[in-house]
Amino acid sequence: MSIWGKILGGAAGLLVGGPLGALVGAAAGHAADLYWGDREEGPQDPEILKQRVAFTIGSVVLGAKMAKADGVVTRHEVTAFKQVFSIPPEEMSNVAWLFDRAKKDATGFEPYARQIASLLRDHPAVLEDLLDALFHIAHADGEIHEAEISYLRSVAEVFGFGEAEFRRIRAANGAADTDDPHAVLGLEPTATAEETKAAHRRLVRELHPDRLVAEGLPPEFVAIAQDKLAAINAAYDRIKRDQRALT
Repeated sequence: MSIWGKILGGAAGLLVGGPLGALVGAAAGHAADLYWGDREEGPQDPEILKQRVAFTIGSVVLGAKMAKADGVVTRHEVTAFKQVFSIPPEEMSNVAWLFDRAKKDATGFEPYARQIASLLRDHPAVLEDLLDALFHIAHADGEIHEAEISYLRSVAEVFGFGEAEFRRIRAANGAADTDDPHAVLGLEPTATAEETKAAHRRLVRELHPDRLVAEGLPPEFVAIAQDKLAAINAAYDRIKRDQRALT
């Protein structure tokens, strides 16, 4: 059974509780799978599965509210949502139901974001990858509106990211208000070659696929991290070229 089957079968309510679990419902569904695993996948660590369920259902909810942040949900944003999530055809109608339910839910995003932040507080790289997914949805119609940036900044704040970190995440997702490659690495334009190299090395380490999977990130999200890593590498190469040109 896929992660979607676990979530939509009631596992989210049983595992994570709170506003996320309540939104989905706490039907008994596939509770046995949580502890015994699938025949195809093998036994699953309950804590890792809890992280994956929290991340995935939280992404659906925040993604739905992200798509509505500028006042309208476009076809492009829905398509982007489907690109972010590798949804099996047999689960598409159920996921669409959940997305629509989250979109219409009158509750603000804050309770959901706070619960996600609490459940994944020891996994900041996973929280950052969730923000990357939301940026992908926001960018789907060709531009990111100010209301969407404001929404993303507020989610980032709940997740524990400061303004400087948000600027770095925003720049790495192609939404910076400046064309300075230093911003992608979270650096000031005056950063030395040593500081630049250290920042690049740290970000590459944080975005390593094995590390993200080990921290509970669903495999379908690793591709988002790799796109971000490509942007980071491109910015680093540009900085090095500029530094060589000055010597």
